[in-house]
Amino acid sequence: MAKYVPFGKIPLRDRTWPDNEITHAPVWCSVDLRDGNQALAVPMNVEQKLAFFDLLVNIGFKEIEVGFPSASQTEYDFVRRLIEEGRIPDDVTIQVLCQAREHLVKKTFESLRGAKKAIFHIYNSTSPAQRKYTFNMTKEQIVQVAADGVKCVQDQLGLLAGTQIQLEYSPESFSNTEIDFSVEICEAVKAQWGASRDNKIILNLPTTVECATPNVHADQIEYFARHITGRDTVIISLHNHNDRGTGVASCELGLLAGAERVEGTLFGNGERTGNLDIVTVALNMYTQGVDPRLDFSHISDVAQDYMRFTNMPIHPRHPYAGELVFTAFSGSHQDAIRKGMAARTAMPEDAPWDIPYLPIDPHDVGREYEEIIRINSQSGKGGAAWVLEQDYGLYLPKAMHPALGCVITEAADKLQRELSPEEIYTLFANQWLNRREPLCILDIAETHLDAPAGTSDAGGSVMCRVSVRWRGDTYTIGDTGNGPLDAFVSALRKTPVPRFTISAFHEHSIGTGNDTDALAYIEITTDSGKKFWGCGKSSNIGRAGIDAIVSAINQI
Repeated sequence: MAKYVPFGKIPLRDRTWPDNEITHAPVWCSVDLRDGNQALAVPMNVEQKLAFFDLLVNIGFKEIEVGFPSASQTEYDFVRRLIEEGRIPDDVTIQVLCQAREHLVKKTFESLRGAKKAIFHIYNSTSPAQRKYTFNMTKEQIVQVAADGVKCVQDQLGLLAGTQIQLEYSPESFSNTEIDFSVEICEAVKAQWGASRDNKIILNLPTTVECATPNVHADQIEYFARHITGRDTVIISLHNHNDRGTGVASCELGLLAGAERVEGTLFGNGERTGNLDIVTVALNMYTQGVDPRLDFSHISDVAQDYMRFTNMPIHPRHPYAGELVFTAFSGSHQDAIRKGMAARTAMPEDAPWDIPYLPIDPHDVGREYEEIIRINSQSGKGGAAWVLEQDYGLYLPKAMHPALGCVITEAADKLQRELSPEEIYTLFANQWLNRREPLCILDIAETHLDAPAGTSDAGGSVMCRVSVRWRGDTYTIGDTGNGPLDAFVSALRKTPVPRFTISAFHEHSIGTGNDTDALAYIEITTDSGKKFWGCGKSSNIGRAGIDAIVSAINQI
Protein backbone atom coordinates (compact mmCIF):
# COMPACT_ATOMS: atom_id res chain seq x y z
CA MET A 1 0.00 0.00 0.00
CA ALA A 2 2.99 2.31 -0.39
CA LYS A 3 1.31 3.72 -3.50
CA TYR A 4 -1.13 5.66 -1.32
CA VAL A 5 -0.24 7.80 1.67
CA PRO A 6 -2.50 9.42 4.28
CA PHE A 7 -3.37 13.05 3.74
CA GLY A 8 -2.02 14.09 7.12
CA LYS A 9 -3.21 16.54 9.73
CA ILE A 10 -3.78 20.28 9.80
CA PRO A 11 -1.67 22.10 12.43
CA LEU A 12 -4.73 23.31 14.32
CA ARG A 13 -4.73 23.36 18.10
CA ASP A 14 -7.76 24.02 20.28
CA ARG A 15 -10.16 23.54 17.37
CA THR A 16 -13.63 24.85 18.16
CA TRP A 17 -15.79 23.36 15.41
CA PRO A 18 -16.61 20.08 17.27
CA ASP A 19 -18.56 22.05 19.88
CA ASN A 20 -20.41 24.28 17.41
CA GLU A 21 -23.93 23.82 16.07
CA ILE A 22 -25.58 24.81 12.80
CA THR A 23 -28.14 27.37 13.94
CA HIS A 24 -28.97 29.20 10.72
CA ALA A 25 -28.83 28.68 6.98
CA PRO A 26 -25.76 29.75 5.00
CA VAL A 27 -25.92 31.80 1.83
CA TRP A 28 -26.73 29.20 -0.82
CA CYS A 29 -25.34 29.45 -4.33
CA SER A 30 -26.59 27.03 -6.96
CA VAL A 31 -24.01 26.00 -9.54
CA ASP A 32 -26.40 23.70 -11.43
CA LEU A 33 -26.30 25.86 -14.55
CA ARG A 34 -22.51 25.77 -14.72
CA ASP A 35 -20.94 22.90 -12.76
CA GLY A 36 -23.94 20.65 -13.19
CA ASN A 37 -24.47 21.59 -16.82
CA GLN A 38 -20.86 20.98 -17.85
CA ALA A 39 -21.13 17.45 -16.43
CA LEU A 40 -24.00 16.49 -18.76
CA ALA A 41 -23.42 14.36 -21.84
CA VAL A 42 -25.77 16.73 -23.66
CA PRO A 43 -25.60 20.21 -22.08
CA MET A 44 -28.83 22.13 -21.64
CA ASN A 45 -29.96 24.53 -24.33
CA VAL A 46 -30.97 28.11 -23.62
CA GLU A 47 -34.65 27.34 -23.12
CA GLN A 48 -33.88 24.53 -20.68
CA LYS A 49 -31.49 26.76 -18.75
CA LEU A 50 -34.10 29.51 -18.55
CA ALA A 51 -36.64 27.08 -17.12
CA PHE A 52 -34.06 25.67 -14.69
CA PHE A 53 -33.19 29.22 -13.57
CA ASP A 54 -36.87 29.87 -12.82
CA LEU A 55 -36.99 26.64 -10.78
CA LEU A 56 -33.97 27.73 -8.72
CA VAL A 57 -35.52 31.13 -8.08
CA ASN A 58 -38.77 29.52 -6.96
CA ILE A 59 -36.89 27.24 -4.56
CA GLY A 60 -35.38 30.34 -2.98
CA PHE A 61 -31.78 30.62 -4.19
CA LYS A 62 -30.49 34.18 -3.91
CA GLU A 63 -27.19 33.52 -5.70
CA ILE A 64 -27.09 31.47 -8.90
CA GLU A 65 -24.03 30.77 -11.01
CA VAL A 66 -25.47 31.00 -14.49
CA GLY A 67 -22.51 29.80 -16.51
CA PHE A 68 -19.28 30.54 -18.31
CA PRO A 69 -20.35 33.23 -20.80
CA SER A 70 -17.00 33.34 -22.61
CA ALA A 71 -16.99 29.56 -23.17
CA SER A 72 -19.75 29.26 -25.78
CA GLN A 73 -22.43 31.22 -27.60
CA THR A 74 -25.15 29.27 -25.76
CA GLU A 75 -23.78 30.37 -22.40
CA TYR A 76 -23.45 33.98 -23.59
CA ASP A 77 -26.96 34.07 -25.08
CA PHE A 78 -28.44 32.62 -21.90
CA VAL A 79 -26.98 35.41 -19.74
CA ARG A 80 -28.14 38.05 -22.20
CA ARG A 81 -31.71 36.72 -22.20
CA LEU A 82 -31.82 36.64 -18.40
CA ILE A 83 -30.91 40.32 -18.35
CA GLU A 84 -32.76 41.60 -21.42
CA GLU A 85 -36.00 39.79 -20.56
CA GLY A 86 -35.93 40.97 -16.94
CA ARG A 87 -35.89 37.43 -15.53
CA ILE A 88 -33.59 38.18 -12.58
CA PRO A 89 -35.48 39.22 -9.42
CA ASP A 90 -34.05 42.20 -7.54
CA ASP A 91 -33.07 40.02 -4.59
CA VAL A 92 -31.20 37.47 -6.75
CA THR A 93 -27.57 37.86 -7.82
CA ILE A 94 -26.23 36.01 -10.83
CA GLN A 95 -22.67 34.68 -10.79
CA VAL A 96 -20.41 34.16 -13.81
CA LEU A 97 -17.22 32.13 -14.00
CA CYS A 98 -14.23 33.18 -16.04
CA GLN A 99 -10.59 32.42 -16.49
CA ALA A 100 -8.45 35.48 -15.80
CA ARG A 101 -7.51 36.23 -19.41
CA GLU A 102 -8.15 39.66 -20.84
CA HIS A 103 -10.23 38.67 -23.88
CA LEU A 104 -12.30 36.22 -21.82
CA VAL A 105 -12.88 38.74 -19.04
CA LYS A 106 -13.92 41.37 -21.57
CA LYS A 107 -16.44 39.05 -23.24
CA THR A 108 -17.83 38.06 -19.85
CA PHE A 109 -18.26 41.72 -18.89
CA GLU A 110 -20.07 42.32 -22.17
CA SER A 111 -22.53 39.54 -21.32
CA LEU A 112 -23.36 41.33 -18.04
CA ARG A 113 -24.37 44.68 -19.58
CA GLY A 114 -27.55 45.91 -17.94
CA ALA A 115 -27.36 43.65 -14.88
CA LYS A 116 -27.94 45.41 -11.58
CA LYS A 117 -25.39 43.26 -9.77
CA ALA A 118 -23.26 40.21 -10.37
CA ILE A 119 -20.58 38.04 -8.79
CA PHE A 120 -17.49 37.71 -10.99
CA HIS A 121 -15.84 34.38 -10.19
CA ILE A 122 -12.19 33.76 -11.11
CA TYR A 123 -9.95 30.89 -10.18
CA ASN A 124 -6.59 29.22 -10.68
CA SER A 125 -5.35 25.88 -9.43
CA THR A 126 -2.95 25.82 -6.50
CA SER A 127 -2.16 22.23 -5.47
CA PRO A 128 1.36 20.76 -5.65
CA ALA A 129 0.31 18.30 -8.35
CA GLN A 130 -1.20 21.06 -10.49
CA ARG A 131 1.84 23.29 -9.99
CA LYS A 132 4.17 20.45 -10.92
CA TYR A 133 2.37 18.63 -13.72
CA THR A 134 -0.03 21.13 -15.27
CA PHE A 135 1.70 24.52 -15.00
CA ASN A 136 5.32 23.79 -14.10
CA MET A 137 5.25 26.88 -11.87
CA THR A 138 6.54 27.81 -8.44
CA LYS A 139 4.32 29.01 -5.63
CA GLU A 140 5.40 32.58 -6.30
CA GLN A 141 4.39 32.28 -9.94
CA ILE A 142 1.00 30.80 -9.04
CA VAL A 143 0.36 33.70 -6.63
CA GLN A 144 1.26 36.14 -9.38
CA VAL A 145 -1.20 34.46 -11.76
CA ALA A 146 -3.98 34.96 -9.21
CA ALA A 147 -3.08 38.61 -8.52
CA ASP A 148 -2.81 39.34 -12.24
CA GLY A 149 -6.25 37.80 -12.72
CA VAL A 150 -7.77 40.18 -10.20
CA LYS A 151 -6.08 43.13 -11.89
CA CYS A 152 -7.44 41.95 -15.22
CA VAL A 153 -10.95 42.10 -13.79
CA GLN A 154 -10.30 45.52 -12.25
CA ASP A 155 -9.10 46.86 -15.59
CA GLN A 156 -12.43 46.01 -17.21
CA LEU A 157 -14.72 47.37 -14.48
CA GLY A 158 -15.28 50.50 -16.52
CA LEU A 159 -17.19 48.46 -19.06
CA LEU A 160 -19.97 47.93 -16.53
CA ALA A 161 -20.82 51.33 -15.17
CA GLY A 162 -23.95 51.01 -13.03
CA THR A 163 -23.45 47.30 -12.29
CA GLN A 164 -22.40 46.28 -8.80
CA ILE A 165 -19.63 43.69 -9.07
CA GLN A 166 -18.54 41.43 -6.23
CA LEU A 167 -15.40 39.34 -6.68
CA GLU A 168 -15.19 35.65 -5.91
CA TYR A 169 -11.86 33.89 -5.98
CA SER A 170 -11.35 30.12 -5.82
CA PRO A 171 -7.95 28.55 -5.18
CA GLU A 172 -8.99 25.52 -7.21
CA SER A 173 -7.88 22.25 -5.59
CA PHE A 174 -7.87 23.94 -2.17
CA SER A 175 -8.51 20.52 -0.63
CA ASN A 176 -5.11 19.28 -1.89
CA THR A 177 -3.18 22.50 -1.35
CA GLU A 178 -0.86 23.21 1.58
CA ILE A 179 -3.03 25.13 4.04
CA ASP A 180 -0.54 27.94 4.60
CA PHE A 181 -0.15 28.45 0.86
CA SER A 182 -3.94 28.66 0.51
CA VAL A 183 -3.93 31.48 3.04
CA GLU A 184 -1.00 33.16 1.29
CA ILE A 185 -2.55 33.22 -2.17
CA CYS A 186 -5.92 34.38 -0.86
CA GLU A 187 -4.20 37.20 1.06
CA ALA A 188 -2.61 38.35 -2.20
CA VAL A 189 -5.94 38.26 -4.02
CA LYS A 190 -7.73 40.09 -1.23
CA ALA A 191 -5.08 42.79 -1.13
CA GLN A 192 -5.15 43.28 -4.90
CA TRP A 193 -8.94 43.62 -4.87
CA GLY A 194 -8.94 45.99 -1.92
CA ALA A 195 -11.56 44.11 0.05
CA SER A 196 -13.35 46.02 2.81
CA ARG A 197 -16.36 45.65 5.06
CA ASP A 198 -18.42 47.40 2.41
CA ASN A 199 -16.83 45.49 -0.47
CA LYS A 200 -16.39 41.96 0.80
CA ILE A 201 -14.61 39.37 -1.28
CA ILE A 202 -15.88 35.81 -1.51
CA LEU A 203 -13.07 33.34 -0.92
CA ASN A 204 -14.41 30.04 -2.18
CA LEU A 205 -12.49 27.02 -0.89
CA PRO A 206 -13.24 24.06 -3.17
CA THR A 207 -12.96 20.45 -2.20
CA THR A 208 -12.13 19.92 -5.84
CA VAL A 209 -11.17 16.35 -5.02
CA GLU A 210 -12.07 14.85 -1.65
CA CYS A 211 -8.79 13.66 -0.19
CA ALA A 212 -9.40 13.31 3.55
CA THR A 213 -12.07 12.66 6.12
CA PRO A 214 -14.64 15.40 6.87
CA ASN A 215 -12.98 16.32 10.18
CA VAL A 216 -9.74 17.16 8.32
CA HIS A 217 -11.76 19.34 5.94
CA ALA A 218 -13.26 21.12 8.94
CA ASP A 219 -9.75 21.69 10.30
CA GLN A 220 -8.76 23.20 6.95
CA ILE A 221 -11.68 25.62 7.04
CA GLU A 222 -11.17 26.65 10.66
CA TYR A 223 -7.42 27.08 10.16
CA PHE A 224 -8.07 29.26 7.10
CA ALA A 225 -10.70 31.34 8.91
CA ARG A 226 -8.34 31.93 11.85
CA HIS A 227 -5.35 32.91 9.75
CA ILE A 228 -6.83 35.03 6.97
CA THR A 229 -6.52 38.71 7.90
CA GLY A 230 -9.40 41.14 7.79
CA ARG A 231 -11.89 38.39 8.53
CA ASP A 232 -14.77 40.87 8.46
CA THR A 233 -13.92 41.74 4.84
CA VAL A 234 -14.16 38.11 3.70
CA ILE A 235 -17.00 35.68 3.03
CA ILE A 236 -15.73 32.10 3.32
CA SER A 237 -17.51 29.82 0.89
CA LEU A 238 -17.57 26.02 0.50
CA HIS A 239 -17.66 24.13 -2.77
CA ASN A 240 -17.64 20.45 -1.91
CA HIS A 241 -17.33 17.51 -4.26
CA ASN A 242 -18.12 13.92 -3.35
CA ASP A 243 -15.19 11.73 -4.40
CA ARG A 244 -15.10 9.92 -1.05
CA GLY A 245 -18.88 9.96 -0.68
CA THR A 246 -18.69 12.42 2.20
CA GLY A 247 -19.56 15.69 0.48
CA VAL A 248 -22.57 16.37 2.70
CA ALA A 249 -20.67 15.58 5.90
CA SER A 250 -17.71 17.71 4.82
CA CYS A 251 -20.01 20.64 4.08
CA GLU A 252 -21.78 20.37 7.42
CA LEU A 253 -18.51 20.24 9.33
CA GLY A 254 -17.20 23.10 7.19
CA LEU A 255 -20.15 25.20 8.33
CA LEU A 256 -19.35 24.32 11.93
CA ALA A 257 -15.80 25.48 11.23
CA GLY A 258 -16.87 28.97 10.18
CA ALA A 259 -17.93 28.95 6.52
CA GLU A 260 -20.83 31.27 5.71
CA ARG A 261 -21.70 30.31 2.15
CA VAL A 262 -22.25 27.05 0.27
CA GLU A 263 -22.07 26.27 -3.44
CA GLY A 264 -23.66 23.08 -4.73
CA THR A 265 -26.24 21.53 -7.00
CA LEU A 266 -29.65 19.91 -6.78
CA PHE A 267 -29.25 16.21 -6.05
CA GLY A 268 -25.45 16.42 -6.29
CA ASN A 269 -25.08 16.63 -10.07
CA GLY A 270 -21.54 17.38 -11.22
CA GLU A 271 -18.30 15.95 -12.55
CA ARG A 272 -17.16 12.47 -11.46
CA THR A 273 -19.06 11.61 -8.26
CA GLY A 274 -20.74 14.98 -8.31
CA ASN A 275 -20.98 18.21 -6.36
CA LEU A 276 -22.45 18.78 -2.95
CA ASP A 277 -26.15 17.87 -2.83
CA ILE A 278 -27.78 21.04 -1.53
CA VAL A 279 -31.16 19.33 -1.18
CA THR A 280 -29.76 16.91 1.39
CA VAL A 281 -27.86 19.55 3.37
CA ALA A 282 -30.87 21.87 3.45
CA LEU A 283 -33.31 19.19 4.58
CA ASN A 284 -30.82 17.88 7.11
CA MET A 285 -31.02 21.35 8.66
CA TYR A 286 -34.80 21.26 8.48
CA THR A 287 -34.94 18.03 10.48
CA GLN A 288 -32.93 19.76 13.21
CA GLY A 289 -35.38 22.65 13.47
CA VAL A 290 -33.28 25.07 11.37
CA ASP A 291 -35.05 26.93 8.57
CA PRO A 292 -32.89 26.27 5.46
CA ARG A 293 -34.55 29.16 3.58
CA LEU A 294 -34.99 26.92 0.58
CA ASP A 295 -38.41 25.53 -0.30
CA PHE A 296 -38.51 21.78 -0.91
CA SER A 297 -42.12 21.36 0.21
CA HIS A 298 -42.91 19.78 -3.18
CA ILE A 299 -39.75 17.79 -3.62
CA SER A 300 -41.22 15.34 -6.13
CA ASP A 301 -42.02 18.24 -8.48
CA VAL A 302 -38.47 19.56 -8.10
CA ALA A 303 -37.10 16.10 -8.83
CA GLN A 304 -39.25 15.72 -11.95
CA ASP A 305 -38.14 19.11 -13.27
CA TYR A 306 -34.50 18.30 -12.56
CA MET A 307 -34.70 14.99 -14.42
CA ARG A 308 -36.50 16.64 -17.33
CA PHE A 309 -33.89 19.39 -17.67
CA THR A 310 -30.80 17.23 -17.22
CA ASN A 311 -31.87 13.74 -18.37
CA MET A 312 -30.14 12.52 -15.22
CA PRO A 313 -31.86 9.95 -12.96
CA ILE A 314 -32.37 10.25 -9.21
CA HIS A 315 -31.51 7.09 -7.34
CA PRO A 316 -34.54 5.51 -5.61
CA ARG A 317 -32.58 5.59 -2.32
CA HIS A 318 -31.49 9.22 -2.69
CA PRO A 319 -32.08 11.03 0.65
CA TYR A 320 -35.47 12.74 0.91
CA ALA A 321 -36.25 12.68 -2.85
CA GLY A 322 -35.77 9.04 -3.85
CA GLU A 323 -38.80 6.95 -4.71
CA LEU A 324 -38.14 4.51 -1.86
CA VAL A 325 -36.83 6.72 0.96
CA PHE A 326 -40.22 6.86 2.68
CA THR A 327 -40.91 3.20 2.02
CA ALA A 328 -40.54 0.22 4.34
CA PHE A 329 -40.49 -3.36 3.10
CA SER A 330 -39.15 -4.86 6.34
CA GLY A 331 -41.84 -6.24 8.60
CA SER A 332 -40.37 -4.83 11.82
CA HIS A 333 -39.98 -1.40 10.24
CA GLN A 334 -43.55 -1.50 8.96
CA ASP A 335 -44.93 -2.42 12.35
CA ALA A 336 -43.06 0.38 14.12
CA ILE A 337 -44.03 2.98 11.51
CA ARG A 338 -47.68 1.91 11.57
CA LYS A 339 -47.87 2.13 15.36
CA GLY A 340 -46.08 5.48 15.43
CA MET A 341 -48.35 6.96 12.77
CA ALA A 342 -51.44 5.68 14.55
CA ALA A 343 -50.30 7.26 17.82
CA ARG A 344 -49.58 10.58 16.11
CA THR A 345 -53.20 11.00 15.00
CA ALA A 346 -54.06 11.88 18.63
CA MET A 347 -51.22 14.41 18.99
CA PRO A 348 -51.19 18.16 18.26
CA GLU A 349 -50.03 18.99 14.74
CA ASP A 350 -46.87 20.69 16.07
CA ALA A 351 -45.89 17.81 18.38
CA PRO A 352 -42.20 16.89 18.00
CA TRP A 353 -41.71 14.43 15.17
CA ASP A 354 -40.53 11.07 16.51
CA ILE A 355 -41.97 8.42 14.19
CA PRO A 356 -39.66 5.37 14.06
CA TYR A 357 -37.55 5.09 10.91
CA LEU A 358 -38.82 8.38 9.42
CA PRO A 359 -36.48 11.34 10.09
CA ILE A 360 -38.91 13.78 8.47
CA ASP A 361 -42.67 13.99 8.04
CA PRO A 362 -43.28 12.98 4.39
CA HIS A 363 -46.01 15.64 4.16
CA ASP A 364 -43.40 18.36 4.80
CA VAL A 365 -41.78 17.58 1.45
CA GLY A 366 -45.02 16.91 -0.39
CA ARG A 367 -44.88 13.13 -0.14
CA GLU A 368 -47.79 10.93 0.92
CA TYR A 369 -48.13 8.47 3.77
CA GLU A 370 -49.38 5.88 1.27
CA GLU A 371 -45.79 5.61 0.02
CA ILE A 372 -44.43 4.55 3.39
CA ILE A 373 -45.22 0.84 3.41
CA ARG A 374 -44.86 -1.35 0.35
CA ILE A 375 -45.14 -5.07 0.28
CA ASN A 376 -42.82 -7.84 -0.84
CA SER A 377 -41.85 -11.24 0.54
CA GLN A 378 -39.79 -9.57 3.30
CA SER A 379 -42.73 -7.61 4.64
CA GLY A 380 -44.33 -8.38 7.96
CA LYS A 381 -47.85 -9.18 9.03
CA GLY A 382 -48.79 -5.55 9.67
CA GLY A 383 -47.64 -4.09 6.35
CA ALA A 384 -50.43 -5.48 4.20
CA ALA A 385 -52.98 -4.49 6.86
CA TRP A 386 -51.63 -0.92 6.68
CA VAL A 387 -52.09 -0.86 2.91
CA LEU A 388 -55.66 -2.13 3.19
CA GLU A 389 -56.36 0.49 5.84
CA GLN A 390 -54.80 3.42 3.97
CA ASP A 391 -56.01 2.57 0.45
CA TYR A 392 -59.30 0.77 1.05
CA GLY A 393 -60.52 1.74 4.51
CA LEU A 394 -60.39 -1.84 5.82
CA TYR A 395 -59.43 -2.00 9.51
CA LEU A 396 -58.51 -5.61 10.13
CA PRO A 397 -58.28 -6.66 13.78
CA LYS A 398 -54.68 -6.96 14.92
CA ALA A 399 -55.17 -10.65 15.68
CA MET A 400 -56.07 -11.20 12.00
CA HIS A 401 -52.84 -9.65 10.72
CA PRO A 402 -50.79 -12.88 10.86
CA ALA A 403 -53.34 -14.69 8.67
CA LEU A 404 -53.29 -11.87 6.14
CA GLY A 405 -49.51 -11.71 6.27
CA CYS A 406 -49.18 -15.41 5.40
CA VAL A 407 -51.35 -15.01 2.30
CA ILE A 408 -49.53 -11.89 1.08
CA THR A 409 -46.03 -13.19 1.82
CA GLU A 410 -46.70 -16.45 -0.01
CA ALA A 411 -47.91 -14.58 -3.10
CA ALA A 412 -45.00 -12.13 -3.08
CA ASP A 413 -42.50 -14.94 -2.60
CA LYS A 414 -44.00 -16.86 -5.51
CA LEU A 415 -43.98 -13.80 -7.80
CA GLN A 416 -40.54 -12.64 -6.57
CA ARG A 417 -41.52 -8.99 -6.71
CA GLU A 418 -43.30 -6.19 -4.90
CA LEU A 419 -47.10 -6.31 -4.73
CA SER A 420 -49.24 -3.30 -5.61
CA PRO A 421 -52.07 -2.16 -3.32
CA GLU A 422 -54.55 -3.43 -5.93
CA GLU A 423 -52.95 -6.87 -5.85
CA ILE A 424 -52.99 -6.91 -2.06
CA TYR A 425 -56.70 -6.10 -2.00
CA THR A 426 -57.42 -8.76 -4.64
CA LEU A 427 -55.55 -11.38 -2.61
CA PHE A 428 -57.47 -10.36 0.52
CA ALA A 429 -60.83 -10.40 -1.30
CA ASN A 430 -60.21 -13.76 -2.94
CA GLN A 431 -59.15 -15.30 0.35
CA TRP A 432 -61.92 -13.92 2.59
CA LEU A 433 -64.68 -12.13 0.65
CA ASN A 434 -65.16 -14.12 -2.55
CA ARG A 435 -64.47 -17.74 -1.54
CA ARG A 436 -67.56 -19.95 -1.98
CA GLU A 437 -66.13 -23.37 -1.13
CA PRO A 438 -66.59 -25.65 0.70
CA LEU A 439 -69.54 -23.72 2.25
CA CYS A 440 -71.86 -21.54 0.17
CA ILE A 441 -75.17 -19.86 1.02
CA LEU A 442 -77.75 -20.54 -1.70
CA ASP A 443 -80.70 -18.75 -0.07
CA ILE A 444 -81.37 -17.13 3.28
CA ALA A 445 -84.30 -15.49 5.01
CA GLU A 446 -84.89 -14.28 8.51
CA THR A 447 -87.97 -13.51 10.54
CA HIS A 448 -87.96 -11.39 13.65
CA LEU A 449 -90.16 -12.89 16.37
CA ASP A 450 -91.77 -10.69 19.01
CA ALA A 451 -91.04 -11.54 22.63
CA PRO A 452 -93.95 -13.16 24.48
CA ALA A 453 -96.02 -10.76 26.57
CA GLY A 454 -94.92 -10.51 30.17
CA THR A 455 -91.32 -11.67 29.52
CA SER A 456 -88.19 -9.64 30.14
CA ASP A 457 -86.86 -10.23 26.59
CA ALA A 458 -87.53 -6.86 25.02
CA GLY A 459 -85.86 -7.65 21.73
CA GLY A 460 -87.45 -10.97 20.83
CA SER A 461 -85.63 -13.54 18.71
CA VAL A 462 -84.84 -14.26 15.07
CA MET A 463 -85.79 -17.25 12.95
CA CYS A 464 -83.20 -18.02 10.29
CA ARG A 465 -84.09 -20.25 7.33
CA VAL A 466 -81.21 -21.00 5.01
CA SER A 467 -80.21 -23.24 2.13
CA VAL A 468 -76.51 -24.03 2.00
CA ARG A 469 -74.19 -26.19 -0.04
CA TRP A 470 -71.47 -28.01 1.89
CA ARG A 471 -68.89 -29.99 -0.03
CA GLY A 472 -71.33 -30.50 -2.91
CA ASP A 473 -74.40 -31.45 -0.88
CA THR A 474 -77.34 -29.10 -0.30
CA TYR A 475 -78.98 -28.64 3.12
CA THR A 476 -82.12 -26.66 3.92
CA ILE A 477 -82.05 -25.77 7.58
CA GLY A 478 -83.39 -23.32 10.10
CA ASP A 479 -83.26 -22.34 13.74
CA THR A 480 -83.83 -19.44 16.11
CA GLY A 481 -81.42 -17.31 18.05
CA ASN A 482 -81.09 -13.97 19.81
CA GLY A 483 -80.05 -12.40 16.50
CA PRO A 484 -79.40 -13.31 12.85
CA LEU A 485 -75.85 -14.43 13.58
CA ASP A 486 -76.81 -16.63 16.54
CA ALA A 487 -79.70 -18.15 14.58
CA PHE A 488 -77.45 -18.93 11.59
CA VAL A 489 -74.81 -20.61 13.78
CA SER A 490 -77.52 -22.71 15.48
CA ALA A 491 -78.88 -23.77 12.09
CA LEU A 492 -75.44 -24.80 10.85
CA ARG A 493 -75.24 -27.32 13.67
CA LYS A 494 -77.80 -29.35 11.72
CA THR A 495 -75.24 -29.91 8.92
CA PRO A 496 -71.89 -31.74 8.78
CA VAL A 497 -70.05 -28.38 9.02
CA PRO A 498 -67.38 -28.73 11.77
CA ARG A 499 -68.54 -27.51 15.17
CA PHE A 500 -67.16 -24.17 16.28
CA THR A 501 -67.67 -21.24 18.58
CA ILE A 502 -67.24 -17.53 17.84
CA SER A 503 -64.15 -16.34 19.72
CA ALA A 504 -63.86 -12.76 18.38
CA PHE A 505 -66.09 -10.30 16.55
CA HIS A 506 -65.22 -6.88 15.11
CA GLU A 507 -67.14 -4.59 12.80
CA HIS A 508 -66.89 -1.18 11.17
CA SER A 509 -68.58 0.74 8.39
CA ILE A 510 -67.01 1.77 5.12
CA GLY A 511 -68.20 4.48 2.75
CA THR A 512 -70.71 7.26 3.28
CA GLY A 513 -74.41 7.87 2.72
CA ASN A 514 -76.23 5.34 0.57
CA ASP A 515 -72.90 3.71 -0.33
CA THR A 516 -72.13 2.70 3.25
CA ASP A 517 -71.32 -0.97 3.81
CA ALA A 518 -70.63 -2.95 6.94
CA LEU A 519 -67.44 -4.98 7.38
CA ALA A 520 -67.51 -7.81 9.90
CA TYR A 521 -64.47 -9.76 11.03
CA ILE A 522 -65.08 -12.98 12.96
CA GLU A 523 -62.72 -15.47 14.48
CA ILE A 524 -64.03 -18.98 15.05
CA THR A 525 -62.51 -21.69 17.22
CA THR A 526 -63.20 -25.30 16.20
CA ASP A 527 -63.73 -28.11 18.67
CA SER A 528 -60.12 -29.14 17.95
CA GLY A 529 -58.93 -25.74 19.20
CA LYS A 530 -57.88 -24.32 15.82
CA LYS A 531 -58.72 -20.70 15.07
CA PHE A 532 -59.74 -19.22 11.74
CA TRP A 533 -60.61 -15.67 10.67
CA GLY A 534 -63.35 -14.68 8.26
CA CYS A 535 -64.56 -11.41 6.77
CA GLY A 536 -67.94 -10.41 5.38
CA LYS A 537 -69.07 -7.27 3.60
CA SER A 538 -72.69 -6.21 3.12
CA SER A 539 -75.00 -3.22 3.30
CA ASN A 540 -76.68 -5.10 6.17
CA ILE A 541 -74.60 -5.60 9.32
CA GLY A 542 -76.38 -8.87 10.15
CA ARG A 543 -75.65 -10.33 6.74
CA ALA A 544 -72.03 -9.12 6.94
CA GLY A 545 -71.63 -11.15 10.14
CA ILE A 546 -73.16 -14.26 8.55
CA ASP A 547 -70.87 -13.91 5.52
CA ALA A 548 -67.92 -13.56 7.89
CA ILE A 549 -68.89 -16.89 9.52
CA VAL A 550 -68.99 -18.55 6.09
CA SER A 551 -65.66 -16.93 5.21
CA ALA A 552 -64.05 -18.29 8.38
CA ILE A 553 -65.40 -21.79 7.80
CA ASN A 554 -63.99 -21.70 4.29
CA GLN A 555 -60.50 -21.21 5.76
CA ILE A 556 -60.67 -24.59 7.54
